[in-house]
Amino acid sequence: MARTDETGQADPQAPASDTAPNLQPAAGQTTGSGARMPRWLPRSMVLALLLVGVFQLGSWAFHQLLGLLINILIAFFLALAIEPAVSRMAARGVRRGLAAFLVFLGVVVATSGFVTLLGSVLAEQVIKIVEDLPAYLDSVINWVNAHFNTDLKRVDVQEGLLRSAWLREYVENSATGVLDVSAQVLGGLFQLLTITLFSFYFAADGPRLRRAICSVLPPAKQAEVLRAWEIAVAKTGGYIHSRGLMALVSGVAHYIVLEALGVPYAPVLAMWVGLVSQFIPTIGTYLAGALPMLIAFTVDPWYALWVLIFVVIYQQFENYVLQPKLTARTVDIHPAVAFGSVIAGTALLGAVGALIAIPAVATLQAFLGAYVKRYDVTDDPRVEGHRTRGPGGGLARRLRRLPGRKAGEPAMADATDSPA
Repeated sequence: MARTDETGQADPQAPASDTAPNLQPAAGQTTGSGARMPRWLPRSMVLALLLVGVFQLGSWAFHQLLGLLINILIAFFLALAIEPAVSRMAARGVRRGLAAFLVFLGVVVATSGFVTLLGSVLAEQVIKIVEDLPAYLDSVINWVNAHFNTDLKRVDVQEGLLRSAWLREYVENSATGVLDVSAQVLGGLFQLLTITLFSFYFAADGPRLRRAICSVLPPAKQAEVLRAWEIAVAKTGGYIHSRGLMALVSGVAHYIVLEALGVPYAPVLAMWVGLVSQFIPTIGTYLAGALPMLIAFTVDPWYALWVLIFVVIYQQFENYVLQPKLTARTVDIHPAVAFGSVIAGTALLGAVGALIAIPAVATLQAFLGAYVKRYDVTDDPRVEGHRTRGPGGGLARRLRRLPGRKAGEPAMADATDSPA
């Protein structure tokens, strides 16, 4: 009971009785103790964090393994290039592993012999250049003295070069860069060994690799994978064939020029130009032309200039005439597509992309061609680029049909008139 004062009225300050009804919150309002986090929100946050972490880990792993992936890609295309030779030997009863080993052994022996022969030729010419350097320097000094009325001497020029600051800095930088060059050489040898091993495994275990890939696919997809593999082998072989033809043509052309100029070791130099310019992308042309110019300089400095001019002219002929036609015939892609694929491959993977761009695009084009539905082209002259004529013919023809028109009389079009 609530307390009352002396007048019998209830005290307004008295607390409410325990039996008083509790007030409920209004609809749409929640109290502080009743607000809870949705059950799906923590799970979504954890899942988002996991996805971000997996993406970062995958990106890091991809960048760390990018060099290995590029080496595997090169090895795969190299295995595709020697696949016909290995399969032909295996069909004659030779074990596939032994056939792949024999093919690789032949390639290594030929490459080693060519590099050894070329290295000996280059060493002889460098020694000759060093021995004849004073004579070349005297001839240059005499030419300068005769044309510019100077009094230069070889001894003064040599002392000035030896005491120059740029020569001292060059020697110091070269000494400090020896370790970097050695590391790059060792890295290149390791990369070459990696590519060779992977390509050998791909070529020797080609059937096993195809069987392993097809084992996880349904029969319809297996046929498509095997068809794509066969197309890739054909297109890569065609690309190697076209490069070999261009190397042969380039070697013969450079041999004729070098032999006409009397440059020593013309056959070896012509072979160097043909192989390096075709099978080393991007910088192969410059490496190929530098060595013949250097050796031609030992015979006559003007001969080096003539070799440079011929290399530039032949390179333009090869880029715009020879290479598009041979590539279109052997790889069966349009010259513009081949040129664009090389540019795109260079932008994506550098020299490696330029080397494998054409066979990769040719394989993709041939594989996708079977899934593109084609129709018969209508017999329309506009297909050949010819413009159609109207019912009344051309303007000149209608003017000639007007009878009795005088020289100064304006022509009236009678296209709407009915024929008589």
